[in-house]
Amino acid sequence: MNTSGDCEYIIVGGGTAGCVAAWRLVTETDARVVLLESGADYTSPYLKLSPGYSRLVPKGVHCTLHQTVPQTHAGNRVLEIATGRVLGGGSSVNAQVYMRGYRADYDQWGSSAGSDLWSWDTMLPHFRRLEGNQKYSGEFHGCAGPLTVADPGFFCEYSHLFVKAGQTLGLPFTADFNVGAPAGTGYLQFTARGGRRCSTAEAFLGKVRSNPRLRVVTGAQVNRVLLDHKRAVGIEYVRGGRKQWLRCSREVLLAAGALASPKVLMLSGIGPADQLRRLDIPVLVDLPGVGQNLHDHAGSPLVLAGNSRGYGYFRQDKGWRLVWNLLEYGLFRRGRLTTVGGEASSFHTTSESSIPTVQIYCVPMIGYSNTGADTVPDVDGIKLHVTLLRPHSRGSLSLRSADPAAAPLVDPNYLADGRDLKNLVEGMRIARELAATAPLGQELRGELLPGGAIKDDAAIANYIRSTVRTDWHPVGTCRMGRSDDPTSVVSETLGVHGVEGLRVIDASVMPNIVSANTNAPTMALADRGVSLLLSGGAAAR
Repeated sequence: MNTSGDCEYIIVGGGTAGCVAAWRLVTETDARVVLLESGADYTSPYLKLSPGYSRLVPKGVHCTLHQTVPQTHAGNRVLEIATGRVLGGGSSVNAQVYMRGYRADYDQWGSSAGSDLWSWDTMLPHFRRLEGNQKYSGEFHGCAGPLTVADPGFFCEYSHLFVKAGQTLGLPFTADFNVGAPAGTGYLQFTARGGRRCSTAEAFLGKVRSNPRLRVVTGAQVNRVLLDHKRAVGIEYVRGGRKQWLRCSREVLLAAGALASPKVLMLSGIGPADQLRRLDIPVLVDLPGVGQNLHDHAGSPLVLAGNSRGYGYFRQDKGWRLVWNLLEYGLFRRGRLTTVGGEASSFHTTSESSIPTVQIYCVPMIGYSNTGADTVPDVDGIKLHVTLLRPHSRGSLSLRSADPAAAPLVDPNYLADGRDLKNLVEGMRIARELAATAPLGQELRGELLPGGAIKDDAAIANYIRSTVRTDWHPVGTCRMGRSDDPTSVVSETLGVHGVEGLRVIDASVMPNIVSANTNAPTMALADRGVSLLLSGGAAAR
């Protein structure tokens, strides 16, 4: 056995959560920390440009592309969920939207855990500590943290028209969506400034990368956690085709994400006993909840043709337009290359709730050529992406085999709960109303998808089933809960039930998804988890 040098803490996963944890542990303790990431280092210049990754790099280069099982309630389609496979994880490849969601989302975490350790009030200090906001400070925002948060460097005309149309319909203009009650319509903030992405690999890991007590290992695929009498004592991983082992004296922190963390637990013998026995994996801790409760934001687009006046981003990456955009960015750090490509959004209630149930993103371009039910011509236009904020449907993740190299079976079970489809149908009607409202409606030439012939609820529902897609926000597969809850995996201090020295600190512990992009909440969750660790919260209860 080739055993690497000992350390105090091992962090499995160098993504959004792992980089925050490494920064905290190295900065605030004298411990030796090893951070393992299955992907590459954060070095590609395309990753660091605000629009660079989505436009210039094939998504499989720095992502793991998970194929779902056929989705029964979505036309039996196989969908794709991409997760980051690079230092910084999702924060290095995402659309960089900075959103927190509703205070009630976090209060529900505390209710699920039966603990006052989790609530909006306990999470807010972590958001503020991490944040270096361009224009906000005070009760809800930090301006001195490592994470750059700013307005986009460019607003296209379609974004302005969308926000004005929302106000025409009676939505209030909201200057700041991140005070715990996002509503109305307005402009988004991003983890980027001046056309440069702020990944957690840069904001947090970069602050401690040169510290001799931190060792970062990329290209390391973790197979399992090593246990000694139900205490985590290290991990087994493969790098360069060679199996290696690493031991720690304090804790193993799983930060591999909602699709990888439960896989590592199950391969380690921690999970549903029946499933593990079928694969001849020795059962060390029977936790039926591992891999359950998988859920995700999902939505469908309303696609509309534009007026070809250059109000959006149609063909701005081609010909003389690209030359001009590159020159403007290179000489003055301004223009279209300083934005991600979608600056405005709105929140809407449906018949289900008095608080917003769906969110609509204004995407000022139709984008790449699609296939299937959402094939559209290559023309100027916009997409109004209608997204569920609080999906009711729940799915699962399970092992395909005992081979660590085998991809897991991913079943988000989209639209299984009829309330989700009903809310999306109502959201699509709202999006149509927005698109027809001045001044936005005056600058659009017609609906491409679902098309004018799709009018009644049943037809709209069929369209949604054939086009619904993930927002790449999977959560919940190692859910936090009380020790007497058979479906929970970790305690209120994020320690894995029945195991000492093993903690999960990523989006997999969320009992319920937040009504927001999950990048910023995952950072704050990881920061909260490390605070509980450092304050003496046991790693298991």
